[in-house]
Amino acid sequence: MNAFFETLPKNSCAAETAIGVASVTVIEKQALGLTQLAVPVFNLPPAPGEPARFGFTAKGAPVVIDTEVDTENGYRVFAEVRNATQVADFLSSNVILWGSPSDPRHDSSRGWECTNRFPSEGLGPCERPSGLKEVAFLRQPVSCVTPLDFGAEIEPWNVPLGSVIESATFNGGTMSGCNQVPFDPTVGASPGSNQAGGPSGLDFQLEMPIAGLLDPSFKAAEGQAKKVEVILPQGMTVNPSQAEGLGACSPSQYAQETASSPSGQGCPDAAKVGTVQVKTPLLEEEVKGSLYVAEPYDNPFNSLLAIYMVAKVPERGILVKQAGKVALDPVSGQIVTTFDELPQIPFETFDVQFFEGNRAPLVMPPTCGDYQIVTKFTPWSASNPFNPLPSEIVERVSPFTVDQGSNGGPCPSGTPPFNPGFTAGTENNAAGSYSPFNARLTRNDDEQEFTSFSMKLPKGVIGKIAGIPFCPDIGIAAARARTGPSGGQEELDSPSCPAASQIGRTLVGAGVGPELSYAPGKIYLAGPYLGSKLSIVAIATAKVGPFDLGNVVIRQALRVDPNTAEVTSDGAGGDPIPHILQGIVVHARDIRVFIDRPEFVLNPTNCERMTAAASILSSGNQLANVSSPFQAADCASLGLKPKLSIQLLGGTKRTAKPRLKAVFTARKGDANLNRAQVTLPRSEFLEQAHIRTVCTRVQFNAGGGNGEQCPKGAVYGKAKATSPLLDETLSGPVFLRSSNHELPDLVAALHSPRADINLVGRIDSVNGGIRTTFEGVPDAPVTKFTLEMQGGKKGLIVNSTDICKGEHHAKVSLKGQNGRRYEFNPVVKPKCGGKKGKGGKGK
Repeated sequence: MNAFFETLPKNSCAAETAIGVASVTVIEKQALGLTQLAVPVFNLPPAPGEPARFGFTAKGAPVVIDTEVDTENGYRVFAEVRNATQVADFLSSNVILWGSPSDPRHDSSRGWECTNRFPSEGLGPCERPSGLKEVAFLRQPVSCVTPLDFGAEIEPWNVPLGSVIESATFNGGTMSGCNQVPFDPTVGASPGSNQAGGPSGLDFQLEMPIAGLLDPSFKAAEGQAKKVEVILPQGMTVNPSQAEGLGACSPSQYAQETASSPSGQGCPDAAKVGTVQVKTPLLEEEVKGSLYVAEPYDNPFNSLLAIYMVAKVPERGILVKQAGKVALDPVSGQIVTTFDELPQIPFETFDVQFFEGNRAPLVMPPTCGDYQIVTKFTPWSASNPFNPLPSEIVERVSPFTVDQGSNGGPCPSGTPPFNPGFTAGTENNAAGSYSPFNARLTRNDDEQEFTSFSMKLPKGVIGKIAGIPFCPDIGIAAARARTGPSGGQEELDSPSCPAASQIGRTLVGAGVGPELSYAPGKIYLAGPYLGSKLSIVAIATAKVGPFDLGNVVIRQALRVDPNTAEVTSDGAGGDPIPHILQGIVVHARDIRVFIDRPEFVLNPTNCERMTAAASILSSGNQLANVSSPFQAADCASLGLKPKLSIQLLGGTKRTAKPRLKAVFTARKGDANLNRAQVTLPRSEFLEQAHIRTVCTRVQFNAGGGNGEQCPKGAVYGKAKATSPLLDETLSGPVFLRSSNHELPDLVAALHSPRADINLVGRIDSVNGGIRTTFEGVPDAPVTKFTLEMQGGKKGLIVNSTDICKGEHHAKVSLKGQNGRRYEFNPVVKPKCGGKKGKGGKGK
């Protein structure tokens, strides 16, 4: 028998490479029947893409055990014998791998010279190889609640390929003594910047002691974390700037990552935000990889933010894939990142680095001071790692200091400044022409954030709202309701407001540093809001890069000054500029407004120097009043030659009180009126006895204004005006209103569903004639204006002669907004002929 074993083929593997022993039973056809062999199991060089390889030789037949690590199944190790040899008839095998190959208890079975020995041979003890490394080969799990499940599958040669006909599972029970497993991690976490409010990356270094794995004198190797939670300090938030050009890794792309897949074949390079490097005593090579942004709301946590860690050792076929959840506090934006269900694999160092630069993923706290990054660990060795006791959670604190201001300057002290920039104006400033109007609001990183703003356009810069429908309130509400994972995209695909109501667009730049992320939006004309007849609503789709934060809806009252027709977008009481969206602090720094609907914004016909003004409120409740110069051009090219007809209707005799009707007709392309003075002929006197009820200024401005609460007795006529800017005719009563002069003012309070205008005339007497002067006429185009004054008992005009005798001329002096003057003397036409009463019956 001894001679038989001596003739068995052996390999040349050294005894110090033995890691176990196999007992193999073969069928010996040379009359020996069944033969049981004890052969050493050796640690073999792994093939490319393989973490480890073992093998033994039995009766000249090599048996190679290949391995792989299953990333999707808790990083379990699979050992497999493929294409088992048919040279020898194997009946059974029992393979034992030593947990610690250097243990002296294995010396009697180490290598070829120490197996298949018989006492009768009288051989001396096996010699222990010199220089044998005392390093463990296997390590037990560190969880005492996770069962040790083993599985096996057997596929014989005589069945179709791929048909497993026998499988079995084995339960090795659970571990004990987990409370004796040491767990003492060391954490070093620090941002890449020390500038307040600036962009920053993050370096995270985790070190685990490994002496227990390498030193046989230790009773147990150190444990691993099941869960790691990294809590950044309040004020350290996500940087919106990173979203511009950023990609995301979808579940299918994540699944395509393999140990050998090249960069970009799985998760796209555009989704990469950092690197990872792991050193483990299990491998000579370092595990290297990247951090990727996961597809929002299409990740294992169904969250806005998540991270995929993908690290590899291609030559060993090692792939590490782990998903981490990023939770954002909806009020403060504080970031908590959690990796759970981490593998029970020992490592020495774990280094993560988030990219630095202008589009770094984080924003530093806004003020200087000392801060802490807190890391919490739940070890697998906890009594119940799925629901640990508070005392079992290990906490580590990493302090850091912010000691510089923006761009490396001194630390800000006290309340941050607020000096926003503002520019505004039309693209083409030709007087009286249509042109897009643009406005831009900016601030620096170290300044307070925007909360709201109101903008007042220069006099004469006005919009043509004729033919434009309102965005209905139901549409605005629908836009506000789009807050889900794809709310912004839904708005892009199907706008909430009709396209016909769009008058412009917005572009908002958010983030810190010199490079911002920009989100587009649209501006619509809307109806009554906050006491105003008009409003505008900006609907911005907060969708940048892979992130969709829904819609930002800001509605402002659009107020038209009834005395000057100046237009103001009033942010007071309207929607604020948001500071935070779904936990992401916006850091809005560049707000651009483009009112670019064709033939909507009309330039003034006055070329004096003016300004567009804005009032901007900061997050610190500080108000900044800023302005931008504006001046129209080429006003001198505009003419001024309108028509004015004046009629006296009713009594024509002396002492009669006729009605007056004046019709002003503008010529197309002329400058708008600035001043109009009409002096009636001396045939007409003011009937002061008929000046009875006069509306006071307080009454005129009360309620909704524009004479809403004036007494009816203060009405002495009516007026109407037609403008190409409006669909409806402006019309309303003509009041006598108290003034600072000897006589009351004549005020035409014009109303329409979309605007109210007051036309104020000062009444006085010149050489016995009645003169009415309209100063400061709004710089707005009027096609036709009709003024009708009552006659008879409420008539303010009395004839001093028979007005049907001879011609009576009025004196008209006009001044355009461009300074051009035009004077003429139209005939005041009475209605002569027919029956006329002495007092007249005009109304």
